[in-house]
Amino acid sequence: MLGPELFIVGQRSEQFSSIVAGAADYLRGAWEQELTGVAFEVGAMPAAADPDEVPRWWTSKLERRIVLFRVPIERLSRMHRNDPEHRQMLIESMVFRATAEYVGRDPWDLDKDGRYL
Repeated sequence: MLGPELFIVGQRSEQFSSIVAGAADYLRGAWEQELTGVAFEVGAMPAAADPDEVPRWWTSKLERRIVLFRVPIERLSRMHRNDPEHRQMLIESMVFRATAEYVGRDPWDLDKDGRYL
């Protein structure tokens, strides 16, 4: 009754969370002072999204949180190639962009050793 596609969706969300966690760990190590105590979270969709501009992330310095919205990132972002490597690069770039917004820097400045960008 449930079908195999539900397993794939669950697996995809786990992979998304894993990629976010990996990029967040890297950023915490590289920008320890700026990101101490900051929670990186994955949300499905923003609460009251404007249909014309669906946010990919939300940040709050007051709450010390960075939330990446999985559905808009996966469904609304354009990739020139849809394969696992490009999906990973897309997700990582969103983590960097959200973190850059949080710390007030350019995303390219965050990748100190050239590992990601």
